[in-house]
Amino acid sequence: MELYQTGIILKPRGLQGELKVEVVTDFPESFLSRREYFAGKSVDFIERLRVDKVTLSAGFAWLFFDGVDTVEKAEPLVGWSLFVTAEQLLPQPLNRAWLHEIIGMKVLDRHRSEVGVVTNVIRMPAHEVYEVQVGGKKVLLPAIDEFVEEFNLGERCIVIPRVDEFL
Repeated sequence: MELYQTGIILKPRGLQGELKVEVVTDFPESFLSRREYFAGKSVDFIERLRVDKVTLSAGFAWLFFDGVDTVEKAEPLVGWSLFVTAEQLLPQPLNRAWLHEIIGMKVLDRHRSEVGVVTNVIRMPAHEVYEVQVGGKKVLLPAIDEFVEEFNLGERCIVIPRVDEFL
């Protein structure tokens, strides 16, 4: 079963087991309708958590899980990721992609020569940044129209003509 990260448990709030969750999705409202998550430190060690109550506030999800009704039961969950299955993913709008679809894409220069491979997508305050493995080093490239000439999900490549400015 393939799982996809949708949130990260940051810390408990209060004494009744409520957890603050960093939302790692373009669809934060999906937290309001989900009743179950796979959760754990990694996809290799997970368990199912059933949602009792959820609210969204200030860009975070606040969740209560079944059986997690004290701060002592909530604290061990800090740092865990929340995962959903492929069937639970919402459809992406046109010209959008899931993070797992972007990671592994080839980065090409202006001559369409491969320069590196996307290893991560980092959210920054102004825009997202592609972390690209180029030889033995990692380079950060802005994921904005000014730098990205072509984003081809079908061919799994991103053309960044000015990539040499970042090397």
